[in-house]
Amino acid sequence: MQKLVLALSLALHAAALPHAAPSPVGPEGVPVKEYPWQALPGETNEALERKGERKRGQRLYALCRSCHLASAGGSPDGAVPRLAGQHSSVLIKQMADIRSGVRHNSTMYPFAAVLADPQDLADLAAYLEGLCIQAGDGRYDAADAEQQVAAGRALYDKACRTCHGPNGEGSRHKGYPMLAGQHHRYLLRQMTEIRDGKRSAAHGEMVRIIGSYTDDELLAVAAYQASLVLPGKACAVKRPSRKQ
Repeated sequence: MQKLVLALSLALHAAALPHAAPSPVGPEGVPVKEYPWQALPGETNEALERKGERKRGQRLYALCRSCHLASAGGSPDGAVPRLAGQHSSVLIKQMADIRSGVRHNSTMYPFAAVLADPQDLADLAAYLEGLCIQAGDGRYDAADAEQQVAAGRALYDKACRTCHGPNGEGSRHKGYPMLAGQHHRYLLRQMTEIRDGKRSAAHGEMVRIIGSYTDDELLAVAAYQASLVLPGKACAVKRPSRKQ
């Protein structure tokens, strides 16, 4: 932990981070051309090539626990996203984007900057990807939830499911985020910022699709996305033990 604190101190004063040469291959041998929007120069591609070590990633996660919580579940109010269960390719891209300044996030930057190299990115992403998702947290729960979810499903099926999948599972190989299990307010905030041009490094097709969406439409889509569940990723229900 002392090494991590020292690294954080150094990172805050660093003018730039070193970058490795681009690699032509992504995770599990998938060519980078499969997802050119994330083929940024340097460590993104190198980290995607490497096999992450979950135990080491768990130790690195000590940097993230204070905001993202021990469960990596984030906060239902949308201020902090859920990281648990997210595809490693997505996590690597976002961390690398923040480190390089492609995606501006002044809160995250000091912590992302502490990660020393592409292997750190791969290790942390592998740990988070393997965590289960606690279901039911952060869903849209207003009085009109049923109507909003229904309206959001129609919009999602029309424009979102091709990339993000019928159940919000996304794609690890193409780097499309998993939406199932994410907090409604976080999803709404990110889509609004992408539509309004306030979030850089977003997928061009995503920008095009939601560019004309109204606030009400984005609310409905986020409500539906947050209602999706992936059984294989859900945390096992802990039943109280019976007294003998």
